[in-house]
Amino acid sequence: MVKTKDILELLNIIAPFDIAEDWDNSGLQVGNLNWEVKKVMIALDVSMPLMTAAKKAHCDLVLTHHPLMIQPEKSIDFNKMPGSAIEIAARYGISILSAHTNLDKANDGLNDYFATKIGLRKTKVFFMENSSLIPLDEMIGMGRIGYLKSQEPLKQVVHQIKEKLALSHLRVTGDLDLPVSCVAVCTGSGGSLLDEFLRSKADVYITGDIKYHEARRVEEYSKGLIDVGHFGSEHMAVDLLFDKLGQAIHKAGLNIKIEKFTKEKDPFIIV
Repeated sequence: MVKTKDILELLNIIAPFDIAEDWDNSGLQVGNLNWEVKKVMIALDVSMPLMTAAKKAHCDLVLTHHPLMIQPEKSIDFNKMPGSAIEIAARYGISILSAHTNLDKANDGLNDYFATKIGLRKTKVFFMENSSLIPLDEMIGMGRIGYLKSQEPLKQVVHQIKEKLALSHLRVTGDLDLPVSCVAVCTGSGGSLLDEFLRSKADVYITGDIKYHEARRVEEYSKGLIDVGHFGSEHMAVDLLFDKLGQAIHKAGLNIKIEKFTKEKDPFIIV
């Protein structure tokens, strides 16, 4: 019998939980480590549509990139999130696991997946914390920096990013004729690495959730910025987790079904 803790152990191999950021809440969100697992549903966010779909599909475990909660809740109200998700999880025996910044930072994790998807080569960790727990030869850290196949103007890079990520829109800062060869990326909200980008040799920074004054700073440094949005930079985590967990389950010889939750959309609508 496969249990929630067995899936957690597989995830720890894919993206070790001890490399998650201190403020993060990766791992078990709700449930019981000893509950049996026969079917898993994977999504970006814990939401009521996800939990309803998981219940309907008779899933025993929900795996998301974003945690159910990052800050502690003072009360659990079943009439609103996160309480409503917790109620379904408890009532129907559905464990909720999340792999967040550990998946972002992991070797062959989300940032590597993103960099490969947009065609970067010779990638390295963009920002690595000083930690005795991380071997120097491991690709573990926030963001990635790498090179395009050939130097191209920013406007061409923008066009390619929209195509490769299937985006209808994105935000751009900088001269559209700016020559680009070196690119830094950070999935999710990348504002915390802006100073690192401005000090780096990267011509362009691709990330999400950049603020107005941060964009102005990029202008001052005559560099480029492509904001693909938080959803645009991280929804691919569903595909990554599906592939990685599927491979791990097969390798371990476990009889577990996994499926993707396919009804998630960017909460922002451009009108």
